Amino acid sequence: MMKKTVIALCGLAIVGSAALAQTPAAEPKAGFVKSVRGSVQLLDAGGAVRNAKPGDALGAVDRIVTGPDSSAAVVMRDDTTLVVGPLSRLDLKEFHFDGTTHEGGMLLSLLRGSMRMITGLIGKTNPDAVRVETQTATIGIRGTDFIVQADGRP
Repeated sequence: MMKKTVIALCGLAIVGSAALAQTPAAEPKAGFVKSVRGSVQLLDAGGAVRNAKPGDALGAVDRIVTGPDSSAAVVMRDDTTLVVGPLSRLDLKEFHFDGTTHEGGMLLSLLRGSMRMITGLIGKTNPDAVRVETQTATIGIRGTDFIVQADGRP
């Protein structure tokens, strides 16, 4: 009886570990919220809305929305820092980064408001891989620290 129980448990362990091995690894997050002042919301790719708080993870295609007298500081995996000003809407349209090779790319869309960006490893190693769009322009990154503002009108 004891021998059958041990064999059955070993069989379950093997089946369980095989199932775990086939489960795809979770996609690494693009960054995290460093600080929040006032009303800041995060919208994920599926449309779910949550109030932002320090430590919250950001996906590669999240949206950051700030209210009046509000701001958020975000740090991306490549150490890029984004400070989103009041009454702003910033879309993270694309973010990928390999921590080993430092290769990656970032596309942001500032729909309204203001943002300060201090580029990280992607911008330092390959400035052409970092782009910021507004409704009237696309900005290629050549420096390491800049501020951009969009009024939300085409």
